[in-house]
Amino acid sequence: MIQFEYSKILYFLLLIPVLVLFYFWNERQQTKRLNRFVDKDLSNIIVPDRSLVRQRWKMILFNLALASFIIGFANPQIGSKLEEVKRKGVEMMIALDVSNSMLAEDIKPNRLERAKRTISQLIDKLHGDKVGLIVFAGKAYVQMPTTTDYSAAKMFLNSISPGIIPVQGTVIQEAIELSINSFTDDNDKNKVLVLITDGENHEEGALEAAETALQKGIHIYTIGMGLPKGTPIPVFDRLGRKDYRRDKNGEVVITKLNETFLQQLAAKADGDYIPATRLDDLLDDLQKMDQQEFESKVYADYEDRFQYFFGLALLFLVLDQILLGRKNKFFKKINWLDIMDASHVKPKQTNK
Repeated sequence: MIQFEYSKILYFLLLIPVLVLFYFWNERQQTKRLNRFVDKDLSNIIVPDRSLVRQRWKMILFNLALASFIIGFANPQIGSKLEEVKRKGVEMMIALDVSNSMLAEDIKPNRLERAKRTISQLIDKLHGDKVGLIVFAGKAYVQMPTTTDYSAAKMFLNSISPGIIPVQGTVIQEAIELSINSFTDDNDKNKVLVLITDGENHEEGALEAAETALQKGIHIYTIGMGLPKGTPIPVFDRLGRKDYRRDKNGEVVITKLNETFLQQLAAKADGDYIPATRLDDLLDDLQKMDQQEFESKVYADYEDRFQYFFGLALLFLVLDQILLGRKNKFFKKINWLDIMDASHVKPKQTNK
């Protein structure tokens, strides 16, 4: 397990491509100024020691040194000791709708991005709870099994994109059934499914699946994404031009938040319908539930590794100083063509 003690320092790595672009821009400007006064064929005679290759190598070494210093100051740490810890909490599975309707922009920037932010905020407020992630559209898939590793959960969350499931639809029933099978079997209480969707164009069977979930001790909370008044679904062509999704008759498709269905679904599984702006209500309900004890392995000790990167930085700086930015006079005197020709000449055989 690798982590950075001061991870925000890594943003300074963005300076490196800027410095590289500036270097090539400056090199081009110098060449233009030289060619303005001197013919290209004469430039090697007037400036014989100029070496673009050496200067570029020096630029590479300097940027490698800078990158190593930045990483060193961020202090990379490696987990060196695993310990089993016991935590108390509830087991939660989050099912996220990634169908096309979640791209609607009635809430900014769009329903899917707002849902991802909502999940991220929810994860930040968890303490000791297990959390897993399911994505669904026309099919449902487990994106991440339940875990107490919240950093991993947010990493998987960030990887979700609109095209992660090419099959379109809203198979809420399949998402619920997959969630039921994804919970651990060692306890039939304190299990929560948080379903985040606009509730539109769902297939039949979702309410029956919610009843089955409750029989297995799973409470379903629904979080609605979107507005009831409806909005078109944007689509973009290869040039980035914006249009809206249309039906077979060429009419613009309007997608609406189906709050009534989401309220019915939550009620079937002894949960609640919660707007995205009222996450604290969900957290209050979680805290009221009986907490079960989980065992998980976590890294207890971390060892600093900044010294290795500082050493690399110093090495790159030394190489940068050793490498001259101009041609070496000693090597310039050597006729490399004669040496290469001599290496291909076979020695003459003498007859004894």
